[in-house]
Formats: sequence, structure tokens, C-alpha cells
Amino acid sequence: MTNNPDYYAILRVRPHATPQEISRAYRALMRSHHPDVDGGTAPEGELLKIMQAFNVLRDPRRRAGYDEERAAAAGQQVPVRKVRSTGGSPGPAIRVTPVRWESGPWS
Repeated sequence: MTNNPDYYAILRVRPHATPQEISRAYRALMRSHHPDVDGGTAPEGELLKIMQAFNVLRDPRRRAGYDEERAAAAGQQVPVRKVRSTGGSPGPAIRVTPVRWESGPWS
């Protein structure tokens, strides 16, 4: 990996964790590491790492970029979904945009 820390390990979640799991892990860690709660015994940089990890993993675009960097550093390929055109104008056969699970008629 580049010089980025492993944000999934910092928040103690799996790499394919849902946004709800990431939020729950963040809140739990903040409750246990916040200086007002633990009396300031946690290392100062630890709280900053937790906040930075959540800032990246909560945003779908930042998370997709982080996952691509992480996969490239590990020598893995990022999975790409091929989409066939249903007719009309022939367009590109590969969709490169990240999947947005949060979008839909309920949003």
C-alpha cells in the first residue's frame, strides 16, 4: 500500500462492510476513545486516526478511491462489471463508475 494506513483495521470492520456497520464501529470507538469519556488516557493520535478513517470510508467516492489504491498496492485487480447495451447507440461495454448502494427511489 502507499503511505495510507489501513482504515478498515482502524475501525475494526471488514473491507466489504456496509455503511451502517462503519457508522456503528465509528460511534463505538469514539465512545471508548473520546477524551471526555476515558479521561484522556487514549493516545492523542488514535482519535485522529479513527476520525480520518471514518471520513474516508463514509463517503462512497472517497471509499471507492481508497479501495482502488489499496487493491493496486496489493497487486489485485478491481472488479469491473460488464454491461451489455440493450439497443440504441452502441456505447462503451464497461461501466467504470462505482456502485452507489444508497441511491434509489427510497432516497
